[in-house]
Amino acid sequence: MAARTPARPDRTDGSGSSDPADGSAAPDRTARLVVLVSGSGTNLQALIDAIAADPDYGARIVAVGADRDGIAGLERAERAGIPTFVVRVKDHADRAGWDEALTRATAAFAPDLVVSAGFMKIVGAAFLARFGGRLVNTHPALLPSFPGAHGVRDALAYGVKVTGCTVHFVDDGVDSGPVIAQSVVEVREDDTEDALHERIKDVERRLLVDVVGRLSRDGYRIEGRKVRIPA
Repeated sequence: MAARTPARPDRTDGSGSSDPADGSAAPDRTARLVVLVSGSGTNLQALIDAIAADPDYGARIVAVGADRDGIAGLERAERAGIPTFVVRVKDHADRAGWDEALTRATAAFAPDLVVSAGFMKIVGAAFLARFGGRLVNTHPALLPSFPGAHGVRDALAYGVKVTGCTVHFVDDGVDSGPVIAQSVVEVREDDTEDALHERIKDVERRLLVDVVGRLSRDGYRIEGRKVRIPA
């Protein structure tokens, strides 16, 4: 199967049948990104800087969303002139209502890709139904090892000699979606959790910038658990 146009996936199941994504980006169109944040927004800043530095990056950030007010990630977006929106869990009757509101707010900007850049909420069925196969996340370990909120701590406690970071698509499990790319970070004898995490974050930012650009420029297809990006 030929790769499709930028940032629009082909999804192929194990039987060989194909379920194409809704619509197709024009070949000469820059991919639209919505970035979701919950905190300082350092991954967001890395994307902003990369897009500003490279006219051929292949994507532009059309909005930044958050689950809380008053965070540095939103301030970074505002300084860059990027529209922002906030959808707080406490403003909704239940988690499903919040998920539906987040889905609507994100969909209003018609993204080709949604990037979870330190977004600390788990999205639900409505969001995945709309953006499944287009929601990119990072994790500070080499999945499928050490999923969950304490990947760095768990890797260090286990005594591994190398760990790293993973960029993956989000599914309805915990850090269980198809892996897009990974980078390795060596574990040092005197590492603390904080020291190791900081080195992983540096690698993670570079990997995320590279992956989002490649997905946007070259397109991709998802075949079961494998993500194919044209060379």
